[in-house]
Amino acid sequence: MEKVIYLVNHGEAEGSAAQDPLTAEGILHGSELAQFLEGYPIERVITSPLMRARQTANEIGDKLGIRIEDDSRLAERQMSTRVFDDWLVKVEGTFLDLNLSYEDGETSNDAMQRVCDVVDELPDNSHSVLVTHSLLLVLLMRCFDQRIGFEDWQAIKHPDVYEMRLADAGAQITHLWEHE
Repeated sequence: MEKVIYLVNHGEAEGSAAQDPLTAEGILHGSELAQFLEGYPIERVITSPLMRARQTANEIGDKLGIRIEDDSRLAERQMSTRVFDDWLVKVEGTFLDLNLSYEDGETSNDAMQRVCDVVDELPDNSHSVLVTHSLLLVLLMRCFDQRIGFEDWQAIKHPDVYEMRLADAGAQITHLWEHE
């Protein structure tokens, strides 16, 4: 049994609201990303419904000739409804305490559970792309490697790609996208 999952962080966006689109550079990088992934045996592309992820997924799906599937469980983690001046400190805190939540926010454990449910539902011996957002992407990798944390989140680019191979023996996570 093996599942191969290509974890894609969306391209550069105009902002972080649900309907904020990709920038012109984000669209260009999405196209480059799709061309890069063309060399992999991908069967499914599943995306967050947020505009920036959906646009990135569309580039991939169009290039590979694969219909895009939306899954709301791939939407970015909602840390809080409040805006914090010390946002980075707050994010780091949620990696140090996976049960920490802020006003109307989701804990890291809750976010990890919903995104891991997506992975659990993928069939054995499949090759899928999950297009999501940086914080949720890192939390997903953390489900399979507890060493992954805040510093890894800070290193994520827009766009970015990781390959995660899940087998009975464990997980192997490889950073694939070396684009500047």
